[in-house]
Amino acid sequence: MIAKKETFISVMHNASAPTNWIHHHQGKFQIRYRPYTLQMNHVFTVASFSRTTTPVVLLELDFEGFTGYGEAAMPPYLGESQESVFGFLQQVDLSRFSSPFETADILAYVDALAPNNTAAKAAIDIALHDLIGKIMQQPFYKVWGLDSQKIPPTSFTIGIDTEAMIRQKVAEAGTYRMLKVKLGLETDKMIIETIRSVTDVPLCADVNQGWKDKYLALDMAGWLAERNVVFLEQPMPKDQAEDNAWLTARSPIPTIADEACQRLADVPALRGIYSGINIKLMKCTGMREAKQMAELARALDMKVMLGCMTETSCAISAAAQLAPLADWADLDGALLIGNDLFDGMKVHDGLCHLPERPGIGVIKKGD
Repeated sequence: MIAKKETFISVMHNASAPTNWIHHHQGKFQIRYRPYTLQMNHVFTVASFSRTTTPVVLLELDFEGFTGYGEAAMPPYLGESQESVFGFLQQVDLSRFSSPFETADILAYVDALAPNNTAAKAAIDIALHDLIGKIMQQPFYKVWGLDSQKIPPTSFTIGIDTEAMIRQKVAEAGTYRMLKVKLGLETDKMIIETIRSVTDVPLCADVNQGWKDKYLALDMAGWLAERNVVFLEQPMPKDQAEDNAWLTARSPIPTIADEACQRLADVPALRGIYSGINIKLMKCTGMREAKQMAELARALDMKVMLGCMTETSCAISAAAQLAPLADWADLDGALLIGNDLFDGMKVHDGLCHLPERPGIGVIKKGD
């Protein structure tokens, strides 16, 4: 079952190649996966780093003539890599299961194989849901009984940049009904004022833990609220729980936990510290747990934001299946890259449109 070492090395050295799949036959299932590198349309800068690429691993899961597509996306700051995903996937053995409909047992087994590795686990989860939807011949949002017309408009992300580049990025995002703005450095007010000089669309501010002082954070929250910023995402470091709770109690706009909220078990303790949570498939191991997180947040009277990493339309379309449960959607990851391999969810005039295809709704370009 384990791939030969020399095969693994040759694949890793050809990370954007269109072939070179690693195959595992596992009873009625077959898994294959390969690395791929996403190319960003612009340098992507947030409070703590900049990058121009995102490594991903593409996965396919076969069962009785059906194929489900999955993806692990690994922005380097999360600690996963193509090598770590390959190492995790080599441990997976689905031969003990007879059907993809053993979803809860399969995903519990996968989750228990090793701690962390959430993007690798998400790749299997997404492929499994895609496979099940194809067998049932239904889009997965319909399997869940959700209404695709209730998906909120997606924001489009404007990274930290120069005044000229911000103007260019805002112009490129002219059809979007909300912009997500990266903040957290000394240029925060310049960025907002530059955007406000060219558009009055609502904004959401993602600080990526960039503000360290609660009084500064509260001052900024008030200043931003006056400029039609509708919420703050992770305004201060996640380990400053008391400061974040202090801010949430006083802020004129909601606060959303991102880095502070990874998985389902994190959610209950965040009530009162933040107004809501940002759910991302790559943080929480995939669609199944993401839906559980959204439902739990709702039960706790918390807001729900559905986010993403830089991803192909595979993972983005998977997340979009549960977007009707969200107050806000930030599903622009595939729009930030120039080499998407899939056709899936489309954005028109800032609105998400799911294709009426089974599973997560994607097809490989060229198929």
